[in-house]
Amino acid sequence: MRILLSDGSGLTSRQCATLLSRAGHAVEVLSPDRLCVCAFTRHVRRVHRVPAFGHDPFAWLDSALEVYAAGAFDVLLPTQEQVAVLSLAADRLREQGVATVVPPFAALAMVQDKVSAFHTLTRLGLPQPRSAVITGAAAAWDAFPAYAKRPIGTATSGVRRLTGHADLDGLEDGVLVQEEVPGPLVMVQAVFAAGEPIAFHACVRAGEGARGGAGRKRSVLLPEVRRHVQRLGGELRWHGALSADVILGPDGPVVIDVNPRLVEPVNALLSGVDLVTPLLDLARGRPPVPQPASVPGVRTHQLLLAVLGAAEHAGRRGAILAELAAAATRKRGYAGSREELIPGFDPPGTLLLALATTATLIRPDLWRWFASGSVAGYALSPAGWRRIVEFSRTRPGSTAGTWSERGDRRG
Repeated sequence: MRILLSDGSGLTSRQCATLLSRAGHAVEVLSPDRLCVCAFTRHVRRVHRVPAFGHDPFAWLDSALEVYAAGAFDVLLPTQEQVAVLSLAADRLREQGVATVVPPFAALAMVQDKVSAFHTLTRLGLPQPRSAVITGAAAAWDAFPAYAKRPIGTATSGVRRLTGHADLDGLEDGVLVQEEVPGPLVMVQAVFAAGEPIAFHACVRAGEGARGGAGRKRSVLLPEVRRHVQRLGGELRWHGALSADVILGPDGPVVIDVNPRLVEPVNALLSGVDLVTPLLDLARGRPPVPQPASVPGVRTHQLLLAVLGAAEHAGRRGAILAELAAAATRKRGYAGSREELIPGFDPPGTLLLALATTATLIRPDLWRWFASGSVAGYALSPAGWRRIVEFSRTRPGSTAGTWSERGDRRG
């Protein structure tokens, strides 16, 4: 099949491209940056330039659909936050013959922003850290350390750690504050078909990479967390991929974030759970095959992310060299681990790793240049989400001009 990925900037897209290409599919991607991470792999045939998604999702949508039609693709697979506007435009996509898989927009809106997700999890009685939405009474919060989270924002641009009352000054209304819970971070992934669970996987972040990502992972079995996620997907009648971040705290697991999309599927596949094929089946209207339980203890890593993480956290060349040495000698968490991002023969991917390593060895602070571009390519901005929500309230017919033009008319 010819498959178009909604994003070419993120690690999820890069992993999906590798898996799909190895399965015999022709993979192309959308990105505002021709030098995105998916440009550095033999598994992507072409990068199509489109407007940046974050601030103008409707201009992105119009361009994406033009690319899809011109390229005679079989599936448009959401791999990042573009799922928000694709969900809103589901009727339009069907009219134009676009095969994709997205949740109902009403369900997506219940978890897309952090405040809505907090209220949804609370309504369902699912475990979260102690939390509150700040509405002018910030001084009433007294549990530290804590995190202040903007409704829309990434882990780096929208989250701030609070250590005392002084940090509450200047917090804007509508920010979610959550008490910090000690414990390992677990990344949870699931696929649903109209609320029915198809696949589930969980892995611990065994080594932190750049911007809080997982440089190393280890698969785990978490039946309790699985029940929580299945209840969330079932109540929302979720359709497609659904992910969450969970802390295994001293009093049990707590959900700290929900993502209405797929997240880095390679550890799951190596653990026996295929997250991508069921999504292709759902996109093409075929019944997906339910996946088995994961095999626990499967170790994987993303050396590029680990190298950038060593540069970020230590800021020293010695730390970068130590990370490379550990990977080469299979020590310090790399024993029995398999590469997720650049597995096997992939000269463009190896070149990207070499460039990142060389650059950060010369100047460790250059990790920001490599890490920031990926987030900028796919992250939904608060203004972009407001436009999507406002547009959802009007639900205009799909023939009255392009969606970007309608967005402009609303101002």
